[in-house]
Amino acid sequence: MSRPGERVTSAWRVRLCLVTLLAAMAAVPAYARAVPTLRIGVLKYGTVNWVMDVIAHHGLAKANGIRIQELALASTQATLVALQAGRVDCVVTDWLWVSRQRAAGADWTFFPFSTDLGALVAARGAPIHGLADLRNRRLGVAGSPLDKSWVILQALAREQHIDLARDARVSFGAPPLLDEELLRGRLDAVLTFWNFAARLQSRGLPAVLPMSAALRQLGFKTPVALVGYVVSERWAREHPRALAGFVRATRQAESILGTSNAEWQWLAPKIRARSPAELDALRDAFRAGIPAHWGNDERREAKALYALFARVGGSTLVGSSTTLQPGTFLGAVHY
Repeated sequence: MSRPGERVTSAWRVRLCLVTLLAAMAAVPAYARAVPTLRIGVLKYGTVNWVMDVIAHHGLAKANGIRIQELALASTQATLVALQAGRVDCVVTDWLWVSRQRAAGADWTFFPFSTDLGALVAARGAPIHGLADLRNRRLGVAGSPLDKSWVILQALAREQHIDLARDARVSFGAPPLLDEELLRGRLDAVLTFWNFAARLQSRGLPAVLPMSAALRQLGFKTPVALVGYVVSERWAREHPRALAGFVRATRQAESILGTSNAEWQWLAPKIRARSPAELDALRDAFRAGIPAHWGNDERREAKALYALFARVGGSTLVGSSTTLQPGTFLGAVHY
């Protein structure tokens, strides 16, 4: 039988254990709240998911002291709506949208994800080797008449005294549909997004003109990332740790994708490549688009490219501003 003093001591030990346990339990949500979080809206099957998958696979968010919460959405427009509604902190889109929004008073700002653009791909056996060969041909264009690759292709064609909107039989549509039409011989060529072009090339269809080559022919010497991550300047100021950790994590993921073939084998089921050749084509195209630099040269080229978009696409594409808006590019991000 225990003495009264022993019972008191035992009770205090129980209380101490309970207090310690409760403190430990309370510390978990407090710590979780202290971890900077970035909420990103992504297309359900978009290529940015490959980067997010690698970040998760290697624990790069935790290693950089942040949490990343993904919200899968059905379309680019849905991601923009989610960003503007405050449902997410970040989306991937182009800086044309950012500049147009800034001209209207918004504070969105951009840092790069990829320099990849589309490519002109010909049907198997089609006698198409240059832009002049598109005259009177059936040309499918992925997206809408405001697609950036379409604007670039028209700009280059005009230098060769070709009006593609008039001289070719142009139809616009979703990339998967256009690919199917091309493979069935119902189109002579398609201008499509880089990942769809890579899939077509892996099946033996020739890339007549990548848009990166078209830009070089137009006098652009430095690859420019048209597509990137977009956040608000206010959010960036208020969440510097989350932003810095996210930039580090994405760059580390890109480095892994840029150097490790094994990582692509791991990603293959998520990418849904039809064959090893298709996986290799997607890997090589993705690697070619990883931004190597994002400095003054690239930003100068971006301003010149904006002028081209304004000239060819007009206000329907760029809005009321004929020049790239100040602040379009986030100044704190260096590559």
